[in-house]
Amino acid sequence: MKTIYKLIIALVLVSAWSCDRDKFAELNSNPSTLSDPDLRYSVTKAIEQMYNNDYTNWFYSNFQYIYPWTQVTTVQGGNNADFNLMGPYGSQGLYGALFPQTVDVRMRIEAMSEEEQAARQALKAITYPIQIAPAIVNTDLTGSLVYSEAGLAPYTNPPLLTPEIDNQEELFNTWLSELDAAIESLRNSEDQITLGRQDFIYEGDYEKWAKFSNLLKLKIAARLVNKNQSKALEIAEQVANSPVGYMDALADDFIYHRGIKYHGTGNGMWIGYGGQNLIDFLVANKDPRLRFTFNKNHFNGEVVQAFIDAEQPLPPFIEPLVDFDENGNFAGWNEPGEPWVRYHGAPVSPDETLDPANDIYFNQTAYNKIAANGVEKTYSSTSLYHEKLTRTLYNYTYPTKPGGRIIELKDNDPPLHVILGSAAETNLYLAEFKLMGANLPKSAQEYFNRGVELSVKRADLLAENNETPYYFSDPVYTDPDQAEAASTHLRDGEIEALISQPAYDLSTDGLEKVYIQQYINFMNTPQDLWTTVRRSGVPMKESEYLSWETFTSSGTEMPIPRRFTVGTPTPDDLNYENALEAVQEQGFTTGDPNPQILNAERLWFDQSNPEYGAGPK
Repeated sequence: MKTIYKLIIALVLVSAWSCDRDKFAELNSNPSTLSDPDLRYSVTKAIEQMYNNDYTNWFYSNFQYIYPWTQVTTVQGGNNADFNLMGPYGSQGLYGALFPQTVDVRMRIEAMSEEEQAARQALKAITYPIQIAPAIVNTDLTGSLVYSEAGLAPYTNPPLLTPEIDNQEELFNTWLSELDAAIESLRNSEDQITLGRQDFIYEGDYEKWAKFSNLLKLKIAARLVNKNQSKALEIAEQVANSPVGYMDALADDFIYHRGIKYHGTGNGMWIGYGGQNLIDFLVANKDPRLRFTFNKNHFNGEVVQAFIDAEQPLPPFIEPLVDFDENGNFAGWNEPGEPWVRYHGAPVSPDETLDPANDIYFNQTAYNKIAANGVEKTYSSTSLYHEKLTRTLYNYTYPTKPGGRIIELKDNDPPLHVILGSAAETNLYLAEFKLMGANLPKSAQEYFNRGVELSVKRADLLAENNETPYYFSDPVYTDPDQAEAASTHLRDGEIEALISQPAYDLSTDGLEKVYIQQYINFMNTPQDLWTTVRRSGVPMKESEYLSWETFTSSGTEMPIPRRFTVGTPTPDDLNYENALEAVQEQGFTTGDPNPQILNAERLWFDQSNPEYGAGPK
């Protein structure tokens, strides 16, 4: 019996040793032999890289250049005589991690058996919109890009280290072809390997990726309207009648949310005042997007009363809004009441910044400072862009009287949501193309109304998710009804009331009104905003709706750049010859931030566009 037990134990030990040896061999395989990666994770990494360099993009590109140049905001403290000069800027990183992932996914799929390839065509297809979307952002800034031969060095012999640089016309044609092929593959996505939760945008829904691809086609069409309008209208007709459909619901929106611990950049921004004409237009029409995009000023009822008690004059544009009682104290607000009375913009022209009559906007420390209870405070009478739309990891202190309560919005650090494409954008493009003569199924007004509705709802959802100050309540007001009335969330009936305003009726000045709504919708996507202003000439000078304020310095109109600076190629660059050829083909002076040069030497898509403020062609 003992012998039998010994044999059994020996067999168990041999078996266990054999398993351990196999495991040991598996863990210590030849390091030169790499296992195939799970391509789903590669695609996830590529999606993550669709939005990057957020600090340099927001701090420099958006708040120092694009927003001031498009009159959404000023630079910090107001525009000065050199606000049109360029310095450092950011762009979307394409070549560090994005292209290495998308190209690798396609190469690995193409090396598989026919059966394996057939199950991965949709996976392969979405790599194209993934790389095209951020590439559009970059070409809007500087034109020609390495694209068609990007990322091929590991798959070529000898390695392709001097890729061609495609000009903008070539890029647009290539992208349209790639998107058409991707949409065709995504149409037939049954029995395809899916990303599931690894796709943190659409959770593996290939139909939504197809719709997003159609939006990218519309983006390209929009950039062609003054270069090749017939082609732009043809693209619009393709999208409107596409068998995969187009983005037409909030659930279709491309909302970038990297994870629960992603809060955007941790660094603060230099944010300027909201443009006066824009904010006045939004207030006049009671457009809720004002509340979701800009912050209230500091002049709530408590602060107003503190100014009254200190016998300090109120800002001249705030005092008429105050309802005083018989003793001259704060009794409430005149029309339009909270929250609308708390939004005020500033002039954007440098000459206006230097005008002593406007010191109330630009020298607030001198005009809006009071002391009480041994405490001195300065209050802002103008509105800033909501920083919570760029980063969520910071606290906000609500304004109270000097020595009063300390009320903070803190420890509210939701994961940041960023919009990269929407159903609102889609419908507003279709409204534009319908007015231009495209054969589309619906009327321009129908597309327009749907676009405005979706734009308001999406802006509301972003403000809610990012927990912008005042969204849920204004905690300075102790009365619950007042606190609710002063909150900034969307109310029932507001969208219907907005669309009924004359500025939203396309029967007159329809194209200008569509461009105004695109402009407002793009306040959260700055590159699309700048492209819209360049291609449309809207806002328009002397418009009866939303007018363009002429930028002047010492009485002379200032040139505003229409592209970013392009670096000078140097011989130590492996791709020097192609880089030099690209800038020469575009006719660009390199390395020079002179705004006159950056205004005159335009990108290919911009060559036939109207001047700033000139209105649609």
